[in-house]
Formats: sequence, structure tokens, C-alpha cells
Amino acid sequence: MTPHTWWLLLILTIAITALIYLINSRLRIHPFVALIVVAVGTGLAAGEPAAKLVGSLADGAGGTLGDVGITLALGAMLGRLLSDSGATDALAHALIDRSSTRGLPWLVTAAAFVIGIPMFFEVGLIVLLPLIFSVARRLEAQGGSKGSPYVLLGVPAIAALSTLHGMLPPHPGPLTAMTGLHADLGLTMVVGFVCAVPTVILAGPVYARWIAPRLSEVRPDEALVAQFTGASQSVRGKSPVSVPNASSADTDVTSRSGIPTGLAITAVLVPVGLMLLRTLAETVLDETSTVASALTFLGEPVVAMLAGLLFALGLTALGTDRTGEEVRASLTDSLKSIAAILLIIGGGGAFKQVLQDSGIGDAIASAAKGAHLNVIVLGWLIALLLSLTTGSATVGIVSATGIIAPMVSGGGLEASLLVVAIGAGSLGLNYVNHAGFWLVKESFGMDLTQATKTQTVVQTLVSVLGLAMALLLSVFA
Repeated sequence: MTPHTWWLLLILTIAITALIYLINSRLRIHPFVALIVVAVGTGLAAGEPAAKLVGSLADGAGGTLGDVGITLALGAMLGRLLSDSGATDALAHALIDRSSTRGLPWLVTAAAFVIGIPMFFEVGLIVLLPLIFSVARRLEAQGGSKGSPYVLLGVPAIAALSTLHGMLPPHPGPLTAMTGLHADLGLTMVVGFVCAVPTVILAGPVYARWIAPRLSEVRPDEALVAQFTGASQSVRGKSPVSVPNASSADTDVTSRSGIPTGLAITAVLVPVGLMLLRTLAETVLDETSTVASALTFLGEPVVAMLAGLLFALGLTALGTDRTGEEVRASLTDSLKSIAAILLIIGGGGAFKQVLQDSGIGDAIASAAKGAHLNVIVLGWLIALLLSLTTGSATVGIVSATGIIAPMVSGGGLEASLLVVAIGAGSLGLNYVNHAGFWLVKESFGMDLTQATKTQTVVQTLVSVLGLAMALLLSVFA
């Protein structure tokens, strides 16, 4: 490598160190601000002209948000509507209603897997807590499980929700990586599902069976349990939810607002179905046909999420007694919750563009090729370290994507596997500087050691298993 290449790599090292320091310093600078500051400093240090640097920042942030922002906003609104209307509650109860005690962790996994498609990790966990607490409390009273029933049912939910959040579009991290690496949407979703299923099984119900007896003392605060189980047991005069048994097997499950289970499932799967239809059309149909064009359009992430949102709006209007003002307020609140994520994604896009325009991206590609590093492992490792040190999976994903992008030609199986690997890397070593860690710790009444054995270990298992699956599939690339 030339001296100039070494200089650019040194600048990148300093930039990443500065980013970590700014986010974790006493000032606790917001990741968006830190990303912009570091991007400007990196561009100037690399010799990019000031006028061009401003354009890089604008193009990077605007381009990334243009591809991801609208889809993310629609997904947040869809998830909120499904939650408020009771659709996700109906889906969860439908999946668990006919299960035996031994099968409950697997059914919680299935419920979390489906619910996690349109929802963020934190939102999905909060939606599932009433169900987890209600069933766990009854298992505890009946002595139907070894160890803590809250851990037995909580770990599968954590595994499924985190896997989907990090490894599958239309979640913001994978969607951002997919856009930056020019990966095919349909292929990425298929690869993501193939990698996600064994990952969720091993990190979820399998690990839960092992760890629950070792954390038998874990139990949430009684007031919190009463709050969640009370809400799930008696809402609007509905019958209480009971532990699945033979006598309830023939009960028709509807949501708290009277929404049929079939419609609840449809509402969740509309966006995913449209995206998969697009992949099918591009695979088996002539691209000049009218049907292929229509399915390709409907399968665009923005259009698919919009279709899911409109379906959920209709479901809310017809199946609930909520007013228009209440629905509008819910949609507004859902956008407030993702404002920070959108800013971080935009800042990450700006940083990525500066890396490319300043020549640092090419220097990284040259160094990696010279060292014969596996690009999938490299992408996973960069995302893991940045997520660990900054406390933000999104920062890990967008920064790793910007660093890895010059090494990939775009499209194909390798790009899709990289999306999965980078997303998996961002999940690992989830600890005290991550919001999700504290949500799990406080919700389940754990101390730091117990939370580490659940949240940190589960998400690290998901991270390592996701990488292993990506590497296994890479033999076909």
C-alpha cells in the first residue's frame, strides 16, 4: 500500500475513535451530532475540498433518508396501529391458545417472530409483556415450569424480536445496509429468513430451557405484573385470558377490540407478502409483462409499507371504536419515537458519503484485499465493535455499511449476506449503554448479572449464529 493509503486508514481510525469518544464522553453528545462532526473532520483531514464536502454531507444524508426514511415512518405508524387496535394481541393469543406448557416457549417465539416483522425491538417487547406476564404468572402458580417462567417465556421473545430487528428488512438497520450495499430486496428477505429461523430457535427456546432453571429467582415487580396482567385479563368486558388447555382449544380468538385473528395476521403480513411477490415476479416473469411491472411496483418497500398501513387503518376504522382524533394522535406519537433514529440514519449516510468521496473507502478496500480478509466477517466485526462502543446498533450498521460498501460490487448473494452479517454484528454484546438492556432488566426485575445472562447473552448468541449462517450460505455465493 502507498503512504497515502496508510494516511487515509489512519484518518479513519482516528475518526472512529473520535466518534466513540464523543458519544460516550461526559457530554454524551447525540450520535447524530457526533456523526456530522466526525464526517466534517474526516473529510477535511482527507483533503476533500470544502465545497465538495458540503455536497457530500447533503447527498449522503438526503440520499439515505430518501431511501429509508419514508419506509421507516410508515413502518412505525403501522406497528402503532396494530398495537393500538389489538391486532398484535389477537395474533399472539391465537398462536398460544392451543399450546401445552412445554410448547409455550415455542409459541411465544412464533408470536414474537410474526409481531416483530413490523415492530422495533422495544415496541414489540412491550406489546408482548402482558401476554408473557399473564401466562408466566399462571405457570408460576401451577408449578408448571422449572426455574423462572418469566425467563422461560421472555428469552424466546427477546431472541425473535432482536433477530428480526437487526437482520431483516423493513427494519431501519437492515434496510439502510441493503440500500448502501445495493442488495436485492427479495433476495435479502429470503436470505434473512433462512438465517433467522435457526438463529431464533437456538438463541430463543433452546437457550431459555437451559437458563431458566439457573435464574429461578427472577420475577418482575408485583405492581408491574399486576398492571400488565390486569390489562390483558379484563379489557372492555372481555373474558380473562387463561393458560392454554384443552378446554380453551375451541375458543375463537379475537383481539381486545373484536378484530378477527385472520385479519390481524393479514395486517402484519401484507407488506412482507407484497415484497416477496415482487421477488417472485422478478424471478419467474418476463420483466416486460404488465403483471411483473405491477408486482414490482407493489413490492417496493415504500409502496408495500403504505399498503400495510392503509389496510391497518381500515382495520382500525371498521373493527374498533376509536375516533379519528385518537388514531391521528397515535400516528403522531409513533413518528416522535423514531425521530432520533431518522437523524442517526441521516448522519450515518453523511459519514458514509464522506468516506466514499474522500477516497477513504477505496483505501479500506485496498487494505482489505491485500490482507485477504473475509468481507462478511469484517462487516460483522466493524458493526459489533461500533455498536458496543457507541451504544447504538444503528450507528454500527450505517458506519459498517459505509466502510464495507466500496468492497462490494453491488447486488447478488454476497451483498444480501453482508446485510445479514452487518445487522447481526450490531446486535452482539448488548450491554449497559444500550436502551434495550435496561428495558429488559427493569421489566423483568433483574439485577445486572441476571440481565447480562439474558439480554446480553441472548443477543450475542443471535449475533454469532447470524454470522455463522451467513458464512455457511456464502459457499453458494
